[in-house]
Amino acid sequence: MNNSSSSINRTISVAPMLDWTDKHCRYFLRQISKHALLYTEMVTTGAIIFGKGDYLAYNDAEHPVALQLGGSDPTDMARCAALAQERGYDEVNINVGCPSDRVQNGRFGACLMAEPSTVAKCIEAMQKEVDIPVTVKSRIGIDDMDEYQDLTNFIHVVADAGCDIFTVHARKAWLKGLSPKENRDIPPLMYDRVHALKEEFPQLNISINGGVKTLDDAALHLEKLDGVMIGREVYSNPYILADVDRRFYQNDSAVLTREEIVHAMLPYVEDQMVSGARAWNIARHMLGLFQGQPGGRIWRRYLSQHGTGQSKNGLQVGPELLINALAAVNEARATAKAYQDTRVS
Repeated sequence: MNNSSSSINRTISVAPMLDWTDKHCRYFLRQISKHALLYTEMVTTGAIIFGKGDYLAYNDAEHPVALQLGGSDPTDMARCAALAQERGYDEVNINVGCPSDRVQNGRFGACLMAEPSTVAKCIEAMQKEVDIPVTVKSRIGIDDMDEYQDLTNFIHVVADAGCDIFTVHARKAWLKGLSPKENRDIPPLMYDRVHALKEEFPQLNISINGGVKTLDDAALHLEKLDGVMIGREVYSNPYILADVDRRFYQNDSAVLTREEIVHAMLPYVEDQMVSGARAWNIARHMLGLFQGQPGGRIWRRYLSQHGTGQSKNGLQVGPELLINALAAVNEARATAKAYQDTRVS
């Protein structure tokens, strides 16, 4: 099938983050940037095929959105890729970067860097079933397989199978001895290796991931690479995306203010609660919206303290959670301004 990637602009993307980038988080982030490519948290083939829940659910407003799959059986991967395309996903990404023990025991994630032929077989099987791009997210190496030649061998084998889009986390993963959290911080970032990959494989679309904290950082990488994937910084400081569309997609449309984003989320909270969600399921992803702003701490504290309980009438907390948190922020700002005014006068 035709797996052309031309319809997706991968200049800036938001990393798949387990327990974080669920459908509520993605809908929220889409209020800030209309163009950044969003990824689901990793979903295993077993969950999709045998699970009782709908692990492929998303909102149409999330596009462009990619499904990240965890698995290593070509038949199962192909089946799930076909289901993803049927549901309307714009891309399917194979997880070859997660280092957790649970993932290793399931024989997917970063351990597959030691099995490039397995990843290649998955690519071939998936591309036979779908027209949407099938991509790979990996590390620069694992354990003692951490030489640049190990990385280029992996890329060679997988690219020869038909994959031409890679996102590379610029850290190796220690599968033995470090926790997933430690693997996000302790192995040193080696950006030069990812830059070298693009020089060696200019025909491939290569994005970099790991340690990117500002859009200026992203711009520097884009001088040498096709795309930049930002992870934890977006989650802790989501409004970093506010300038992405103008700066990287030449889109000068008005950007919602933080206050406007809060109001834009209210109908979504109401709709999702009708379907059984709790307001906190959504609000928890918004804790960083006022990061670095006056009242930011009050916003986080109010949501955290009031988000999981009940309202005064004994009912489940609803959209008013966001309204009341915003009111607390504005009240704190007004008090601070009045105090400053008295000092000036």
